[in-house]
Amino acid sequence: MKTLGYYNGKYGELDEMTIPMNDRVSWFGDGVYDAGPSRNYEIFAIDEHIDRFFNSAGLLDIKMPVTKPELKELLQEMVNKMDTGNLFVYYQVTRGTGIRDHAYTEGPGNLWIMLKPAEISDGTKPIKLITREDTRFFHCNIKTLNLIPSVVATQKAKEAGCQECVFYRPGGRVTECAHSNVHIIKDGKLVTAPTDNLILPGIARAHIIKACKKLEIPVSETPYTLDDLFNADEVIVSSSSNLCLHANEIDGKPVGGKALELLEKIRVAVLDEFYKATDK
Repeated sequence: MKTLGYYNGKYGELDEMTIPMNDRVSWFGDGVYDAGPSRNYEIFAIDEHIDRFFNSAGLLDIKMPVTKPELKELLQEMVNKMDTGNLFVYYQVTRGTGIRDHAYTEGPGNLWIMLKPAEISDGTKPIKLITREDTRFFHCNIKTLNLIPSVVATQKAKEAGCQECVFYRPGGRVTECAHSNVHIIKDGKLVTAPTDNLILPGIARAHIIKACKKLEIPVSETPYTLDDLFNADEVIVSSSSNLCLHANEIDGKPVGGKALELLEKIRVAVLDEFYKATDK
């Protein structure tokens, strides 16, 4: 199959799938999701993604309709049905089904899965960024379906001819991007925002930190500012869709380019781990 969808036990091509109107996602965006890449029919870092998925659901009191092993088996089963093994594997759970009411009744959630062909960038080509004030709520550590600020920010970046938008809080603290984490290299050290309630604990972020420690590159999980971002030796953007990208322009101003050798060591280490984990 070229694409594949799943909803509570029903399978089909994405354009053939239908969802009940009274799924709570329709009224409130009431749910959480997770996603990651597959290569050669091997889902990368699947256990880490599923753990985060279940944690997000638990933080919002959403009852999972499957166990972790059941979900892992189901995702692999669906990946195996596809025409290509290089995929974006997306899954979400919504709180349940019922006539619109802010209060919810207890019961298992609705499980959605979506698969589509996708390739991971090798990260050699630099990207351009814009910045935008972070007006999201204070639950950014939960991977919720409430993504309107990220949608708007991504569109603004696209209109500016850029690939991502960096969020910052009042006072200038950099948090993350619209759909990625963002890090800087300064004086031989990787600096990345702490995993508090203002950012998502990214899986790719964790693998970049792991690579740095293996390379004996110091890591500082501390807040940093817009000034730090613009004056960084390098700016790294990471997500499960594109594991290790780097920026050479923010808001039309040149950035980075001062620690290319160190940047390359990190990029190669992260990509090598991905390739080795997904080789057949």
